[in-house]
Amino acid sequence: MRMLAIETASEACSIALFEGETLLAHEHRVIGRGHAEALVPMIAALPHKGRATRILVSLGPGSFTGVRIGLATARALGFAWRAEVLGYPTLALVAAQALQQHPGAPLTVCTNGGHGEWFVQDFAADGAPQGEVRSLTPADAAERGSQRVIAGNRAKEFAALLGDGHEVIETLPDAAAALSLGQARLTADLVPIYGRGPDATPMAERLPA
Repeated sequence: MRMLAIETASEACSIALFEGETLLAHEHRVIGRGHAEALVPMIAALPHKGRATRILVSLGPGSFTGVRIGLATARALGFAWRAEVLGYPTLALVAAQALQQHPGAPLTVCTNGGHGEWFVQDFAADGAPQGEVRSLTPADAAERGSQRVIAGNRAKEFAALLGDGHEVIETLPDAAAALSLGQARLTADLVPIYGRGPDATPMAERLPA
């Protein structure tokens, strides 16, 4: 089975094409913004133009815009190719990447959130999530604590707040690690995981009674 993985929830934009367990092609760009312009040409440059029978796509949390771009692209390609489309949590992918370097070690994933906050979540040694993802200020994250291994693009800052004794894996989510997720992390329910409440207050809630 050929599988295309799409990851757009962070400042990185990455794709990976697999044939069974074999990685056929992979691209990972740290672009900040511009996922909408970069993603489709990146997929088109893959072998077979990226065509696959299964598509995996990040659900977040992360960039609201990036998550929506990835999902819209995955849905459109899934319709065009009659492919199965499954979503996965971004922090679970980061955990899978970290476990490739430190197998068998429980860990905490800490990634960039919004408004100065971080997304924080613990994972067991087998990659299973331990509790829900939380959006925390750095001070609240430090009070919460972490496992000895911390992974993500805010791992270094988190470890600095906690003091010595932590192993840091600075990394951005990368679609090339998608095969490490395992079936239990995949879902057909393609609902974004925002990890925090909306920034805007609905108009109905602002109107006087």
